[in-house]
Amino acid sequence: MTLKERITEDMKNAMRAGEKDRLGVIRMLTSAIKQREVDERIVLDDAQVLAVIEKLVKMRRESVVQFEAGGRPELAAKESAEIVLLQAYLPAQLSDEELDGLIRAAIAQTGAASVKDMGKVMAIVKGEAAGRADMSAVSGRIKALLGG
Repeated sequence: MTLKERITEDMKNAMRAGEKDRLGVIRMLTSAIKQREVDERIVLDDAQVLAVIEKLVKMRRESVVQFEAGGRPELAAKESAEIVLLQAYLPAQLSDEELDGLIRAAIAQTGAASVKDMGKVMAIVKGEAAGRADMSAVSGRIKALLGG
């Protein structure tokens, strides 16, 4: 079963169970997937669907920060709940040790010596950690390991 099929099945199950919050998030996800398919005139595969989900999670994380800064904890809580529902479709997250191992291997593979070589390292790590790590946190770790 593809990821899109799983999302569709989950939407049907949420409708049957009367889970309004979950249904709303899944419909929003389905809408984002269809929008990208229409815009690019393609049918998304699982990797591209994961990219859409990651983008939605990232947007919600940014919203949580903004809502908390603006003194709106109820909206921050709503966004956090949506993040949890969306993350159910992402693969298991990498542990800190696994992530550091990937970064060290990429540094060794590229021969990176300074922050100037960060792009090369990031390209390799991004390919291997897609959907399994927050790329902004990965970027910070790479910069720290390269002495930036």
